[in-house]
Amino acid sequence: MRKWLTEKTTLGYTDSVTRKVIIIGSGPAGLTAAIYTARANLSPLVLQGLEPGGQLTLTTLVENYPGFAEGIDGPVLMEEMKKQAERFGAELIPDRAVRVDLSSNPFTVATESQEYTALSVIIASGASAILLGLDSEKKLIGRGVSTCATCDAAFFKGQEVVVVGGGDSAMEDALFTTKFASKVTVVHRRDKLRASKILQARAFANEKMLFVWDSVVEDIRDVAQGKVTGVRIKNLKEGWTREVPCSGVFIAIGHRPNTEIFRGQLDMDEKGYIRTKNGSLTSVPGVFAAGDVQDPRYRQAITAAGSGCMAALDAERYLESAPTIKP
Repeated sequence: MRKWLTEKTTLGYTDSVTRKVIIIGSGPAGLTAAIYTARANLSPLVLQGLEPGGQLTLTTLVENYPGFAEGIDGPVLMEEMKKQAERFGAELIPDRAVRVDLSSNPFTVATESQEYTALSVIIASGASAILLGLDSEKKLIGRGVSTCATCDAAFFKGQEVVVVGGGDSAMEDALFTTKFASKVTVVHRRDKLRASKILQARAFANEKMLFVWDSVVEDIRDVAQGKVTGVRIKNLKEGWTREVPCSGVFIAIGHRPNTEIFRGQLDMDEKGYIRTKNGSLTSVPGVFAAGDVQDPRYRQAITAAGSGCMAALDAERYLESAPTIKP
């Protein structure tokens, strides 16, 4: 037994059954992988994580997921995916992975209280949007505060919105939002953008966009009303503050992939996203990645679900083709 595993057992116990598949994460990628592996009789174990259902549980109406002509609330969609996975035999546990050992098969995945072994692992732990850290921001997320313009910009037709950030993601979100909003105010803490030159040129040429430089959002109004009515901005150089009325706030200051426990064990890019090849294959045979944890570009529920399907199929084929670990 590995040394750290021996030490960890003093806090919990080791599950006696080596699972065929362990899925880390329960967003669209993780639950889609669970549905497919369960239907393949692989009896997946799903560690739901700190945020069961993923980022969609923080949204209200989802209108761009296929199959729902009138839209569907994010938490409802994820609950339906969960029920579907359980219907086919997936086991979901409200616990999170805190440590893994991918150096040899069977792989070991430890939670805060238990340790599990598995012949294959699907990592679908997602990526977390970097937020401003405001109390009002947390309370109004999904009620006018959003981290996904592609998902939510259409809700603000003819209204004024604020986009926070100055990089490529912020400019892409701001430009996309101008298709719907009447005015888009970009708030950036520096005196120039970090976005690529071509995006800057498009942004500066867009008549619906205006920029507030050297400034930060100090507060988002109005928690009492349960919706966004404006923001309070503070200028970092001159110290002034002012109120900017708006109906929506898009936070676009980056995402952080939830990959800390895999560092040093899997190949990742400079931002920590897991590198995949030939579908969902990682640098370790038998370990697969799906969803936002390996996708810094699209970050959509439908693309995450699609990659969850890919990972499940890849895991099934891996188990069938590896005679020494065939389930």
